[in-house]
Amino acid sequence: MLRVAVVGSGPSGCYTAQSLVQLDRDVLVDVLDRLPCPYGLVRYGVAPDHEKIKSLQNTLRTVLEDERVRFLGGVPIGPGGVSSARLLELYHAVVYCVGAATDRRLGIPGEDLPGIWSATEFVSWYSAHPDAVDDGFLRGARSAVVIGVGNVAVDVARMLVRGVAELSGTDMPQAALDTLAAGQVADVHMVGRRGPSQARFTTKELRELGALPGTAVLVDPAELALDPAYGDSSGLPGPQRRNVEVLRGWAERPAPDTARRIRPRFFLRPVELTADDDGHVGAVRFERTVPDGRGGVTGTGRYTEIEARLVLRSVGYRGVPLEGLPFDAASGTVPHRAGRVLRAGAVTPGEYVAGWIKRGPTGVIGTNRPCAKETVTSLLADAASLVRRDLPADPLRLLRAEGVEPVEWAGWRAIERAEADLGAALGRRVVKLPDWEALLTAARAATA
Repeated sequence: MLRVAVVGSGPSGCYTAQSLVQLDRDVLVDVLDRLPCPYGLVRYGVAPDHEKIKSLQNTLRTVLEDERVRFLGGVPIGPGGVSSARLLELYHAVVYCVGAATDRRLGIPGEDLPGIWSATEFVSWYSAHPDAVDDGFLRGARSAVVIGVGNVAVDVARMLVRGVAELSGTDMPQAALDTLAAGQVADVHMVGRRGPSQARFTTKELRELGALPGTAVLVDPAELALDPAYGDSSGLPGPQRRNVEVLRGWAERPAPDTARRIRPRFFLRPVELTADDDGHVGAVRFERTVPDGRGGVTGTGRYTEIEARLVLRSVGYRGVPLEGLPFDAASGTVPHRAGRVLRAGAVTPGEYVAGWIKRGPTGVIGTNRPCAKETVTSLLADAASLVRRDLPADPLRLLRAEGVEPVEWAGWRAIERAEADLGAALGRRVVKLPDWEALLTAARAATA
């Protein structure tokens, strides 16, 4: 019987486990995660008001409930936890599906001023990630700048102006809901260094901004016109063409008088973050850019400032090195060949990668399915040699003997019940438990 450890229970990890049990009848899979809760970015990265996308958890649930798959949450891998070497002693193969755990930085002066965060930190806070802290994101902020024009940037811009009526039906933690409801942000600038035809958001996400109650989307037609494709977008691929058409529609209509405004901005490159008299971020200085004719932009030497006491950078994710594994710092990925981990160009028996740590933070959730299948195909092609190695007893029993106390599926179901009970007590639906202590206390109720 082939025993495989899958590290990470997000989409790439679950799709890897699914492919393994679908393609091989003689495999047992343990899905390990540092968190006591499964589903990765589907639980902690998808905006709480995107219920259709969050419903993907139901699909991932069926994978983790398979009789040959076992969820082991609360198991850190690496320093302070189970080493990669120990995993290889306990399993015939290990597949790392750990995603991209950090965000890219801007690399400009003033980036460490108070009031500047990554969009990842903000999303983690309103999504109740147990590592998140309330750093007073909205304190004193009436204007915010979101640097980036992808779907995450659209999400955080939308959350900044969402009303409590629209969010109370979500699973957002109560403290974050109360803070957002009391927020005073009236202007959100969502800024990209290139043009509208090169923005990375999807049209569906973009259109949602125009449907927010009490909020106007204001677009400067002069900025749009800098894009050569703006006047005639017929030659663009469908998604980009639709984005330009939506933005054109907003630019051509009269500006409504509303309490809150979202302003998509283009051809502005951040060059400096400046402080106010209190040492807090007070403004972002941008250089105006123009197309360079090769798909990029070039600076013009003309500058403008946008006032903001809240700045969120949303310029992409980045993988981080994993203890015991090779790492390509340039790409933020583990070197591999069709999912097989490479060391100095040679395949390492029994070690594999899938998801963002394999290919970089690209694609949508569904992209993880073929990525995982490619890796599993490689693993199963190696299976005949991998199973020749004798393993010790059940890995779970050995991990427990070494002081590791995983949260099993029953513990996760107990967390779900506790979140449903909390929602009922607050007159809401399900409300997420926001911290480690609450999550582990709920999980332990399953074994009490």
